[in-house]
Amino acid sequence: MKKIINNVLLLIGLFTLFCFTSCVSKNVTIKQNDKVISITDLKNGDLIFIRSREENLSGAINRVTQISKQRNYDHVGLVEKNYDSIFILHSAPEGGSQRESIRTLYLSATQNKRYIDVYRLKNEFSYSIPDAIINAKLMVGKPYNWTYILNNESFYCSDFIERAFRGNSIFQHIPMNFTNINTGQFDSFWIEFYQKLNLEIPQNQPGTNPNQLAESEKIVQIGTLYIN
Repeated sequence: MKKIINNVLLLIGLFTLFCFTSCVSKNVTIKQNDKVISITDLKNGDLIFIRSREENLSGAINRVTQISKQRNYDHVGLVEKNYDSIFILHSAPEGGSQRESIRTLYLSATQNKRYIDVYRLKNEFSYSIPDAIINAKLMVGKPYNWTYILNNESFYCSDFIERAFRGNSIFQHIPMNFTNINTGQFDSFWIEFYQKLNLEIPQNQPGTNPNQLAESEKIVQIGTLYIN
């Protein structure tokens, strides 16, 4: 009897998970001009970019870093694919530098109706991927860098990726910007943000951001990820 009850509970749990996954996936409506790719299309060393929202930290990052109207990202991660498992190596506000299942990350993004675009290094730069994966794994466990001022003990997302590929000079630092691209003034979010940290806004200090990395001529966009 106990075994039957356990089996029933297991079936209920699996059914609930299936329903949840289906509902979350449906939250993302792929646009007509988006090239859709599946999880099987991912390759080791691909970069995933999560499209930004208009509010909170996501919107604040995009308001001061957006380069083109075609791209508006607030997060980037590195794909590690081995055998039948796929992970994302990245640094996020929740969890810091981590190795996360692609499905877990995808569910989290789609639950908030956010797209994930996939980019790939051009063939002539693919030699850098093995080293990048090793370097990224060495950073796992480090906290998130909430000041965005470069240091060797904590990392933010694009900093994490730049460091992973640093040995092969795939990405570069640029002067950080915290002015609203529409007003030319310091964005109000960042004024309040750094006041709370009791720090000056690190305008023009070296750094990186997801939109800058996405514009690199060393990578190409593959498509928009959809996992059903």
